[in-house]
Amino acid sequence: MPANTLPRILVLGAGLGGTIAAYEIRDATKGRAEVTVVSDSEDYWFVPSNPWVAVRWREPDAIRVPLAPVMAQKGIGFTSVGATRVHPTESRVELRDGSSMSYDWLVIATGPELAFDEIPGFGPDGHTVSVCKTDHAAHAADAFDEFCKNPRPIVVGAAQGASCFGPAYEYALILDTELRRRKIRDQVPMTFVTSEPYIGHLGLDGVGDTKGLLESQLRERHIKWVTNARVTRFDDGMAHVEEVGEDGAVKKTHDLPFGFSMLLPAFRGIKAVYGIEGLTNPRGFILADKHQRNPNFKNVYSLGVCVAIPPMGPTPVPVGVPKTGFMIESMVTAVAHNIAAELDGRQPNEVPSWNAVCLADFGDGGVAFVAQPQIPPRNVNWSSHGKWVHLAKVGFEKYFLKKVRSGVSEPFYEKLALQVLGINKLKETTKEDVR
Repeated sequence: MPANTLPRILVLGAGLGGTIAAYEIRDATKGRAEVTVVSDSEDYWFVPSNPWVAVRWREPDAIRVPLAPVMAQKGIGFTSVGATRVHPTESRVELRDGSSMSYDWLVIATGPELAFDEIPGFGPDGHTVSVCKTDHAAHAADAFDEFCKNPRPIVVGAAQGASCFGPAYEYALILDTELRRRKIRDQVPMTFVTSEPYIGHLGLDGVGDTKGLLESQLRERHIKWVTNARVTRFDDGMAHVEEVGEDGAVKKTHDLPFGFSMLLPAFRGIKAVYGIEGLTNPRGFILADKHQRNPNFKNVYSLGVCVAIPPMGPTPVPVGVPKTGFMIESMVTAVAHNIAAELDGRQPNEVPSWNAVCLADFGDGGVAFVAQPQIPPRNVNWSSHGKWVHLAKVGFEKYFLKKVRSGVSEPFYEKLALQVLGINKLKETTKEDVR
């Protein structure tokens, strides 16, 4: 490397984790490295608002941020060409236009590939809608408008292998709220179908009393549920579901008619990283140590939904662990600090807290929980509900979009608020961590 050439840090992905990571790494390295973002889109989309888009409570453009101008203002390189393959043995990323970019450090923040194809008839190309991407949610809004002209049953939930359950509950209860506003709720039987062993498990074995709170919400709104559910296929207007017992045997089968259905799919790693020995697990998620660094390729870090995290424990139907927003931001901070340490010739020593702060909006209320850390056993295990959650979610949307538009990963008032609440992004460093 020529003496006047700065080390290059590539950030692969520009979702919640990748965008904030680029800002924070740029600030942490203070001009000592060249930071470049490789995305497959020109825009950032605030995915937590997709359930609102899917009932027209938000228009897609309201949650979109064009990234190139912000990145340029921050002195961060940006391309939306997208990547076809990571070559970690060569420290190189191959792009969709046939070119390649070399790196000194790679931060993988790609998010997942949506595994709709694992269930026949599933997904936007099949018989169900999706809120996983904003364009999916926009199509779901069109389908919902058509559905409301001819109300029929609704099936909502999360399929086997899913690891993101909050939006399923959100969307079910948002649909309930919107149907009541349209005065057709009485014409729409609703069933919540989930691979969780119980309502409110959330892939986390519950947080506080999420079981009681969410069961109560479903009961009050006349939404039936099927847990330990394994969907075998979707036909046009019919979901075929197996209810599995504790011994793993099929206890009961359900043929659930629907005029409108949205289930969250299982995730897997994207094709650009899938199947790379030493980099990913068999599902294509990135292997990472406690510092978010790959144990085999030491110049590769990862954060967000693409990170491999083992499930909480055995369940009759496969259930993954969610990576919530604040948990991802804690990974971002650890990665930024650890790369800065390596630039200084030191070993990585920061460990993300994996604390979770979650707001699940139901349109006229919601459920909030704090888990410190997200994975049990926990120091804090709290949940609550009320109309304040809806207002808090609206405020958080506006605040986070402002962060992305301004290119600031953590304004001072956010840092102060977190300190007051005792919620940290990094674990306290121990002697063991710095060895």
